[in-house]
Amino acid sequence: MKHTFLRIRISEIGALLGTYLVLSLIYHITLYINRTGYNNPDDILLHPTFWFDDAGLQYSLMFIGTIVVWFFVFRVFQSWVFWKRLLLHFIGLPFFILFSWQLYYLVCEALGMGHLRGSGQVWDIYIPTLIYLVQFGLIHAYEYYIINQRKLQYEIELKNTALKSELSAIKAQLNPHFLYNVFNTINASVPKEMEETREMIAELSDLFRYQLKASREDLVTLKEELEFVQKYLKLEQKRFEDRLQIEIDIPDKLLNRKIPPMILQPLVENAVKHGISPLVKGGKIDINVAEKDHKLVFEICDTGVGVADKNTVFNKGVGLSNTQKRLQKMYHSSLKLSDNVPSGLRIQFEL
Repeated sequence: MKHTFLRIRISEIGALLGTYLVLSLIYHITLYINRTGYNNPDDILLHPTFWFDDAGLQYSLMFIGTIVVWFFVFRVFQSWVFWKRLLLHFIGLPFFILFSWQLYYLVCEALGMGHLRGSGQVWDIYIPTLIYLVQFGLIHAYEYYIINQRKLQYEIELKNTALKSELSAIKAQLNPHFLYNVFNTINASVPKEMEETREMIAELSDLFRYQLKASREDLVTLKEELEFVQKYLKLEQKRFEDRLQIEIDIPDKLLNRKIPPMILQPLVENAVKHGISPLVKGGKIDINVAEKDHKLVFEICDTGVGVADKNTVFNKGVGLSNTQKRLQKMYHSSLKLSDNVPSGLRIQFEL
């Protein structure tokens, strides 16, 4: 934390110093007005500077003592529960009194300055005690105020974040919904003789309809996710023609298992875009799902160019990095990348 001393903000120390200057001034004025009231030599050791210099010294010592107690109670042991920190004042109060009373007397005597004696010494115990109780009561109230303000600020930021997330979710739903309707409109305007184009538009519309569903639901069946991936690959095959081959091996008994939506498509898209697309001859993509120890084991393999540095692959694209984050947060799982044989990349993960 910047601009602090003993982890206490300079502005707070300045406010405390100002308070002690005012208290010292009041004490000086009080002593001056009542200076004729001390006629017993046992109550006071007279000295020409007593009414001014020694009182300032005592309040300076109380100021230093306050900083020390503040540091320990409100900084070193800040994590303690409130009642335990209150018990620390049973140590802090005697320290504060002795520091501003006995040490003050020792310094006064060493410098030849006067101080209260006899029954008058009770004021050098009573006044520091009163100041200690009042000032640390106010400091605890100040701390509670700061904590409450931070809590309110945090709640406001949390509400703003939640609102932004809600608006983003609404936008994520509106965009594919809007495009889905537009594609249907375009499809209706395409002449019947362009049947292949109409089919491609219909399949693209289905992709956006699934994306709309994925934005609303946490889980879908493996069958639904697979149908979405197949539609996507079918459109890619229109572009690659015979350069892209697909093979899918998933037992029928697993098709009703629930998985997160859009978990396979980014990985398949990565295989097409970064694996197969750079090769003139094209390649093949294999999608396999099996069950092991009551978990689904996914494997996406391509015969593309492969990845030399697998440690940095998550920093290059959004699809792999986002999928990795989803797996880690939802299933404490992760993507495992390895070389495919004879060429390309193999991606595996478990749910």
